[in-house]
Amino acid sequence: MTQEFVHVTYLAHGKPGTDWQKKANGIAVGLTVGSWTDLPEARQAAMQKHLGHVVAAEEIGTDRDGLAQARLTVAYPTINFTPDIPALLTSVFGKLSMDGQIRLVDIDLPTEFASRFPGPKYGIDGIRNALNAYDRPLLMSIFKSVIGYDTATIAEHFYQQALGGVDLVKDDEIFFDETYAPFEKRIEACRLAAERAQQETGKFTLYAANLTGPVTEIFDKARRAVDAGANALLLNVLTYGYDVLHRLAADPQITVPIMAHPALAGAMYPSAQYGVAAPVLLGKLMRIAGADFGLYPSAYGSVALERAETLKIAEALRGEQGTLHRAFPVPSAGIHPGLVPFLYEDLGNDQIINAGGGIHGHPQGSAAGGRAFVAAIDAVVNGKTLTEAASNSPELKTSLDLWGNPSGK
Repeated sequence: MTQEFVHVTYLAHGKPGTDWQKKANGIAVGLTVGSWTDLPEARQAAMQKHLGHVVAAEEIGTDRDGLAQARLTVAYPTINFTPDIPALLTSVFGKLSMDGQIRLVDIDLPTEFASRFPGPKYGIDGIRNALNAYDRPLLMSIFKSVIGYDTATIAEHFYQQALGGVDLVKDDEIFFDETYAPFEKRIEACRLAAERAQQETGKFTLYAANLTGPVTEIFDKARRAVDAGANALLLNVLTYGYDVLHRLAADPQITVPIMAHPALAGAMYPSAQYGVAAPVLLGKLMRIAGADFGLYPSAYGSVALERAETLKIAEALRGEQGTLHRAFPVPSAGIHPGLVPFLYEDLGNDQIINAGGGIHGHPQGSAAGGRAFVAAIDAVVNGKTLTEAASNSPELKTSLDLWGNPSGK
């Protein structure tokens, strides 16, 4: 069998005149066999298959502080680690992440090694089939201010959101306390609320219930959720770990799509000199581990990323990647109907438009907020302006009056 390598690219910073080839070689050796020239010849022969090697070491200029920048790409033999993301990240960036100003900017997995990860169980096509919703972006709303609410109140909140025409409703990621709304009872109540709304709208609505509790119990809880009628699950992946997502996605008893929340990501991607680039952190690794939906900050909302970064995240989630299903990109945070044209221009149909305050903050309530988004989405898909659509949608007009119409259309 031909030896396979994971190619990892770093953005490194250093003093002008740094020998980047030497730096990259030190990484390749240090993160694989530890040392090389000091090994006896016989030991070198035995360890050759475990040795990393430099693919590229190119200086690309200087940053605003006058530090030299270089892109370093190192190939790591896949036989050095088991097929799981904790092993992968520990091997290629664990110790190195503490070695000065260096940032992980890309990971390229070879075909056979990538095939050992689950990837999305359903992905874009499977979710569209479940919802019978094609040729348009999907719409998701978020439970807000539900801490301390009982099951009946939460079910009514769900009903109002579903009545507005949303395709999915997700728990808030900080919804941990289940004292007033026990997990399985909440799932059943929201399922009944979805059925009630469907009788009026003709649309089916998914509910992504937040998986919480000790990691030792989370797999049993996910199975219980499915048994209780859950049709999607939400996981705070970076706090629980990519491997938890991996094992949930690979579990044959967990027969629902999984939504990956980016909580804690801001501690890892914003620096230009440290951490892990957002397209790797929130795109590529989420998809490999099994996320059917990947949430991330949009370019236009309240915690905005640079537009180019958001497009790279979306590409990592839904671009061609071997046999992995495509995952839905979900640009989030501070989205209101006036931003729909920008999101549509960026990502087209295969995205989920995600709103919290943009739905619940509507003066006529959550159902009206949902209808405003539905009208905005219908407009952009059919080549109409929001101004034109608002003439036939009082809910959209109210939203545009309240939050604005930045596109001017």
